[in-house]
Amino acid sequence: MRYQTKKSFPSDFLWGASTSAYQVEGAYLEDGKSPSIIDMYEHPKDTADFKIASDHYHRYKEDIKLFAEMGMKAYRFSIAWTRIIPDGTGSINEPGVAYYRDMIAECRKYGIEPIVTMYHFDLPYCLEEKGGWNNRDTIDAFVNYAETLFELYGKEVRYWLTINEQNTMILHPGAIGLPKGGKLPTKKELYQQNHHMMLAQARVMKLFHTMVPDGKIGPALNLTAMYPATCKPEDAIAAHNWEAIRCWNFADVPVFGTYHPLAFAYMQDRNIEPEILPGDMDILKGANPDFIAMNYYSTATIAASRNDGSDVAARAGDQQIMLGEEGIYRPEENPYVEKTKYGWVIDPVGFRYTLRKVYERYHLPILVTENGIGAPDILEDGKIHDDYRIDFLEKHLEQMKLAITDGVEMLGYCPWSAIDVVSTHQGYQKRYGFIYVDRDEFDLKEMKRYPKDSYYWYQKVIAENGESL
Repeated sequence: MRYQTKKSFPSDFLWGASTSAYQVEGAYLEDGKSPSIIDMYEHPKDTADFKIASDHYHRYKEDIKLFAEMGMKAYRFSIAWTRIIPDGTGSINEPGVAYYRDMIAECRKYGIEPIVTMYHFDLPYCLEEKGGWNNRDTIDAFVNYAETLFELYGKEVRYWLTINEQNTMILHPGAIGLPKGGKLPTKKELYQQNHHMMLAQARVMKLFHTMVPDGKIGPALNLTAMYPATCKPEDAIAAHNWEAIRCWNFADVPVFGTYHPLAFAYMQDRNIEPEILPGDMDILKGANPDFIAMNYYSTATIAASRNDGSDVAARAGDQQIMLGEEGIYRPEENPYVEKTKYGWVIDPVGFRYTLRKVYERYHLPILVTENGIGAPDILEDGKIHDDYRIDFLEKHLEQMKLAITDGVEMLGYCPWSAIDVVSTHQGYQKRYGFIYVDRDEFDLKEMKRYPKDSYYWYQKVIAENGESL
């Protein structure tokens, strides 16, 4: 559709950026923090670990000042459960509480809206040893943790995200590392974990609306619209299979209180459906999220399954993420999109397409909580010329502006990432930030911060509220 007039970004639009605790903080066992599953899982040996990361734990004041100078209106970060309640349940760790209180205050000092993710892949390892999300006791532990957060920070934090990319954890468990011994859960176990997460999330949302009545809460999911490879009807069915099983099923439960019927039929057919106890479905009803938080990087193109053993393929550059499922759908190449050097699809128009589909389906405001391009940025004479990042983000923002014109209600845009963070699989070889952290995989150097060219570009975009896009 070609519009005669494009709508503007809302005057209160939350221009921001994102990080997660384990990827940016460091100080992994400092001040009473216990290890998380991320700390204990196996990761590539030739990349940086998470023990120091970008040292945000010690440098947050310096970093937030840089965020403020860029003009950020919002900072999306995660709170590490292991800093607040190191044993998963029980005693509260006061140094951890103080750290996040100070971080939130520092944001407020500069007029930056804190957006808190409660759980970003980092379950306390002590709970993992007791069964993790396979154990229904973890539901109560998460609700207790959430209640603690709302008591501590509910007056200072308006926007909350429950669980980051629950669908990634269930569909690609190896993406966050491998358990000791390298054995991943079975699909049956994963969908049982998913059910327990859904129950925990629903209880937390209901609790939130009681404890923080002026706040807003929502799930943070990796959502992507799919293209059928051709106009062949079977390809369209396969693309719908993909969306239902991998996207809508994970958003339908918090929004509607029910599993997606096609996705549940798939689980039953494969004998991987979760055990649902009496009363569980009542718990899922009435969670009433206030918005959808959406992580978007790229689309995929889907064809009908051949069911000949060739439907599954590794995503380019990442052997831990498999695309396709035998007998359900298979990935295909799309000649109409670009790719990053890592083989990830670049599809700004797909961003608009996804925003339209998500809003049409759920009729809830959308907060983009991740979007970005990873690259091996090069520091030369104190500068980083990342024109590729500017081009990527600018094209996506242009498409978001069109989505707003389409009628999609947008709350804000918090791309990945505010500052360079350690990538789960590529360490510091693959950087996403507006701010460069001068360290290598194993040589920490001085970890000096350098704003990239994209920093100054985003500064201008925010100052103009996107009008020049």
